[in-house]
Amino acid sequence: QEDMKIFGTRNSYSKTDIDATFMRMKDDYMKNGQLKAGYNLQVASEGQFALAYDIFPNPTDTRTLIPFLDRIEEQFFELPTHIVADAGYGSEQNYDDILSNRERIPLITYNNYIKEQKKKYKEDPFKPDNWAYHQEDDTFICPNEQKVTFQYVSKRTDNYGFTRTLNIYESEDCTDCPFRSSCTKAKEGNNRTVMINETWEEQKEYVRTKLSEEKTGAIYRQRKIDVEPVFGFLKANLRFTRFSVRGKSKVENEIGFALMAVNLRKYTAINREIGSNKKKGKSNNIDFPFFLNIS
Repeated sequence: QEDMKIFGTRNSYSKTDIDATFMRMKDDYMKNGQLKAGYNLQVASEGQFALAYDIFPNPTDTRTLIPFLDRIEEQFFELPTHIVADAGYGSEQNYDDILSNRERIPLITYNNYIKEQKKKYKEDPFKPDNWAYHQEDDTFICPNEQKVTFQYVSKRTDNYGFTRTLNIYESEDCTDCPFRSSCTKAKEGNNRTVMINETWEEQKEYVRTKLSEEKTGAIYRQRKIDVEPVFGFLKANLRFTRFSVRGKSKVENEIGFALMAVNLRKYTAINREIGSNKKKGKSNNIDFPFFLNIS
């Protein structure tokens, strides 16, 4: 019972630091996967400066975005218009929170974003995204020219209390279909069913549109050269790859000092560049358009 109290919503904890959770770390130099006790560090950056940070006991980034944004608003600063992050943060719940609750623009890809842009995916006849749709009778047409008709609405709630609404469609008859083995894994005698989440599809279309626009697309492309150097400086230059203290509060203090050192190094480098430009008679204007990168 005592162990279950310590677990909370986690599935493991370290006996030497009960706030730490066992997570799959990156491979070591021998390419061995490492399962070690650790924390999930989240950093908000802009212009290669760390602006805010927090640590979490869960290894997945998807579940950290909303509480991290809450902490930024409560303890750091007002959120800017654009919030940028990679595909690890793309989910229906996160999009809904940023768009509806915070009224900001999420420039966050989702897991299949790159895959859906490829020619192979767009020309795959067995993907429902590529099927013809008839709005008047709410049906899709599969590769065998069979109607895939709407059946019912299903609401599914995950372990964290978020509810998704799915429209369930089913093919008229998959018996003796020549494409059956390529189209569905349903058992013989069962027809193919398709689940469509209209809210999720609308959110994905919104993200694709924003990333295709020149201005917002440029902001998203800036993410790689903005976020990665922060962790690069932290790990490679400062050799900070593990905590030397135990307990969440102490770990928060230690990483705070480390990120402060990263910012001071960056600040010094910029001042050195400004001083060099003054000697050469160049302009010293350095403009960082404010948008938030989460990593």
